[in-house]
Amino acid sequence: MVNKSNAVALEARNVSKSFNTGTEREVVVFQRVSFELREGEILAIVGPSGCGKSTLFNIIAGLLEPTSGAVYVDGEVVDGAKGHVGYMLQKDMLLPWRTVLENVTLGLEVKGTEPAVARELAASLIKSYGLAGFESAKPNALSGGMRQRVAFMRTLALDPKAILLDEPFSALDFQTRLILQGDVKRIIRDRRKSAILVTHDIGEAIAMADRVLVLSHRPSTVKSVYEIDLGTHEDDPIALRRSGQFNDHFDRIWSDLDIQVSSAA
Repeated sequence: MVNKSNAVALEARNVSKSFNTGTEREVVVFQRVSFELREGEILAIVGPSGCGKSTLFNIIAGLLEPTSGAVYVDGEVVDGAKGHVGYMLQKDMLLPWRTVLENVTLGLEVKGTEPAVARELAASLIKSYGLAGFESAKPNALSGGMRQRVAFMRTLALDPKAILLDEPFSALDFQTRLILQGDVKRIIRDRRKSAILVTHDIGEAIAMADRVLVLSHRPSTVKSVYEIDLGTHEDDPIALRRSGQFNDHFDRIWSDLDIQVSSAA
């Protein structure tokens, strides 16, 4: 059962971003982008290559300042990176000299959490989400999918208000991607978290998200937002792709992306 509510966990209001390239020409990445992330939902953001998805994520995380507009978490303006969101990247960024347990506790250590409390929390996450027995393993002994699980647990350990998923599965093989899509979606539901997923994979967006936001070509704006209803509460990504509504959503989103496909002679 989806644990969504009408409460807003995160909101972007009229966010615009431009870069000065050192010439007289200013590059406008996106303009007046507005959306809400509801508590307990997964919102996917898709758009053409170069539309500024990663730049938008950096603004949400407080790593970049918007040119205008603002991002709010729990009604407060985001001003710098202060741990209000958790960030899961395409690369797991695990420290090779630390064990699985030590990698999961890394953020808690930086935060100043009591070591015994941090270890207990990390051990609980590791046991709950399929890596029991690997607590003392180093990252080089893990598969790509296992490494991403560890990275996700490290993000969850900080108990952020919202989780940002920036192409987190794109470096994995297709089978592992599908498995992790289902697992991450289930974990987010179980822990009643809110998450924003940026992906180039329309199928991934539809299978994981409650809503899909489509950005236009640069300078980007919000082109459309789709409520995703696949007619099932099933979280299995294969079962979701068999839903009759899946292809309907895919076709509409693909059309909105307005990507020109050229054929070789």
